[in-house]
Amino acid sequence: MAEQNVYFKGLKCRECAKSFPADVLYVCDECFGPLEVDYDYDAIGKVLSRNTIESRQPNMWRYRELLPIAGSVTVGEHVGYTPLVKADRLAEALGVREVWVKNDTVNYPTLSFKDRVVSVALSRAREFGFTTVGCASTGNLANSVAANAASAGLKAYVLIPSDLEIGKVLGSFVFGATVVGINGTYDNVNRLVSEVAGQHGWAMVNVNMRPYYAEGSKTMGFEIAEQLGWQLPDAVVSPMAGGSLICKIDKAFKELVKLGLVEEKTSAIYGAQAKGCNPIIDMVKSESDWIKPVRTPDTIVKSLAIGDPADGIYAAATMRNTGGWGEDPTDEETVAGIRLLAETTGIFAETAGGVTVAATKRLVNSGKLDADSSVVLCITGNGLKTKEAIAGEFREISHIEPTLDEFNAYLDELKNQEEVALHVSHSTNSHATA
Repeated sequence: MAEQNVYFKGLKCRECAKSFPADVLYVCDECFGPLEVDYDYDAIGKVLSRNTIESRQPNMWRYRELLPIAGSVTVGEHVGYTPLVKADRLAEALGVREVWVKNDTVNYPTLSFKDRVVSVALSRAREFGFTTVGCASTGNLANSVAANAASAGLKAYVLIPSDLEIGKVLGSFVFGATVVGINGTYDNVNRLVSEVAGQHGWAMVNVNMRPYYAEGSKTMGFEIAEQLGWQLPDAVVSPMAGGSLICKIDKAFKELVKLGLVEEKTSAIYGAQAKGCNPIIDMVKSESDWIKPVRTPDTIVKSLAIGDPADGIYAAATMRNTGGWGEDPTDEETVAGIRLLAETTGIFAETAGGVTVAATKRLVNSGKLDADSSVVLCITGNGLKTKEAIAGEFREISHIEPTLDEFNAYLDELKNQEEVALHVSHSTNSHATA
């Protein structure tokens, strides 16, 4: 077993609270509930202050006492501390008083929030002595495992549904990982990876390393609070796949309150999923106590297409307990959300980001999210990975000769087209009003 960190005591069951050593475990042997890391907050409180955090390098490890590794960071030491962007034009378009965008589209090294969880999981895996790692993934996690394993000299196997976007496939293959496409859904892939972990004894980051892996998501919450001047936001809107991210953001806020680093406040947590794979949103809207799995996801938002989410019940509880809610926009709304974010902030998000923006619009329009709120949108992955989603939105580029006359003629043509479009829009609105 790896050396013990004085700030985390081990693992505990989220259901029955039974304690376990900080070993390669992820399921309770009493009730089969999931395990999570158990911290010694009294010890942390004696050494961690705002000044201590602010004196450290601008990466996610500035909160290292609240992360479950025993020694030094060995994988992903530059991950995190991505920009929190004040988005006034997006706020106006959505009809909200204030919007901030937590921009993990520029996270290091693979342009998604998954670099946070992977750096924790692989650092811990190295402490346990693993030399082979892997994952089940809908794309971003595969990219991050492949890249971070390459930097650490670890052998990596990433298993993905065979229909993923080419950008995400290449984003794993280029780092030398063994990429295996599985004919099936993510849930089929995940079951296979659980079997692989058991038979081969590899560190599969979102299976047998999951308690450690999931804690990396908290750093997004820590950064949001610090970047807001050590304040908690009124609301957070986040995409959901397995459901862990919103749970860990909420946990991060509660830990900061427990340690006296921020004033106590309930931040409403809202979740976003695509209409074609929305098991957690369906649970919330139907006020059910159980997840109804989606057997065959049908959406362009492949990164969120997990039909039987591991943390779905806990994610639904997080939304309910914080006064939040959830929404599930269509693929068409998702594409519109990608464009709205890009056109108002200059941030190009993948489809999960489009879902988050579109869900926020629905939440404001329905009154579920107070328009007088200060809202943080978690944008978790870069749009360069899912260019296919918007490829059909744009007409072909015009080609002209390199003369000023041709360029001016082109401008006249654009002006005429805009006037026609404006006339059609006015006519449509007039008929609608009538």
